[in-house]
Order: sequence, then C-alpha cells, then structure tokens
Amino acid sequence: MATIPFDIVGFDLDGTLIDTSGDLAAAVNYAIGTLGRAPFPVEDIKPFVGKGARVMLERALAASGGYAAQQLEETLPVLLDYYQQNLAVHSVPYPGLVEAMESLSAAGVKLAICTNKAERFTLPLMRQIGLADRFAAIVGGDTVGVAKPDPAPIREMIARAGGGRAIFLGDTINDIAGARNAGIANIAVSFGFLDGPVEALEADAVIHHFDDLVPLLKGWPA
Repeated sequence: MATIPFDIVGFDLDGTLIDTSGDLAAAVNYAIGTLGRAPFPVEDIKPFVGKGARVMLERALAASGGYAAQQLEETLPVLLDYYQQNLAVHSVPYPGLVEAMESLSAAGVKLAICTNKAERFTLPLMRQIGLADRFAAIVGGDTVGVAKPDPAPIREMIARAGGGRAIFLGDTINDIAGARNAGIANIAVSFGFLDGPVEALEADAVIHHFDDLVPLLKGWPA
C-alpha cells in the first residue's frame, strides 16, 4: 500500500481550506456601502483577496471609483469590525476537504495552517466552523511578525506541528512563493481566489478538487 512521504500537510486558509468569499464580500460591501458605493458581486471580490484586509479594501475602493488615503484609514476599521462579527455566516470548507483531512490524519500525517489572516479572525473562524481541533498548528499573518511570502511563518508552522518533511497548499503567489522560500514542496489549488491562471503560480503540482489530494501525495516522490 502506498504511503504518504510527508509528516505535515500545511494549508493556506482563505481560498484553500475554506471558501470565505461570501463573508469577505459582505464585509467589503458593508464598508464601501458606508461611503455610498454600490456592492460588488461575490465573484468580483475574490481576486481582491490574498494579501490581507488592507489590500482587499484598497482594491475594492480603487475598483469602485478610487480613494484618498484618509478614506482607506477610516474605512478599514469598519470592514474589520463587521467581519469580526460575521466570520462564518457564509464560509464553508471546500468540497472534499474534510474527507481528505480524515484520510491524512488516519495515515498519521499532521495537518497545519499558515495564513496571512490575523489570528483574531483565524482562530475564531476555525472554531466556529468546527475544524480548529483538527490542526496541530495554526499560524496567522501576525503570529511571527511577518507574513507569506516570507518563509518565517511557514517554518513556524512546521516547528509548531512537530517538525519533519512538509508540503504546503495554497491559491496565491504568496503561498507558493512562501513555501518555495521555506524550501518545501507546494501544491496550488485551482478553485481558490486566483487573480490569474493557476499555472502562473508555477507550483510543483495543481489540484482541482480535494479528492485529488491524497492520491497525489501517495504518488509523490519519496
């Protein structure tokens, strides 16, 4: 029987583990609505995600008519406060994720998270969705003072999960570059918050559904 040649499988959060687009869109739309701007469809907000809340809001403001620096500074706390109160209204695990996690855990593989989302959102979100206890380590964008693509948070994730050979899954260049910078293998997910073709991420491999993950890992060169 094929075994998985990794001790740890690490995941990005937004757009990789969890489809958080509905709740992120609601927060963005609430925030820009306080400025009298029209809401975006959820699909239009997905490409804004991936580099933190500030960049997400900057992109939304730019796309809805531009902004002054003061508007950004005044509107960001509005967005963050709304989001903190509405973390898991629409957010759900991607199809096949839970089953893949169960298969990995049964094979003795530890699961971990490294996200650029701040801990004050990450930890409550994972608890509210009911998956927090499944992970040996959860590292946020502010856990070690730097975020992906810096390798430090991914290295911290590996250390907190007990060390060993790790592979990392993500949906943005920050994820894939962060894994590469940390010297570990990486997989891009094509169903996340992509801002271009998934091939442009130049990951070691690509999956299109979580059903593909365990077979891919079992076939990974040891």
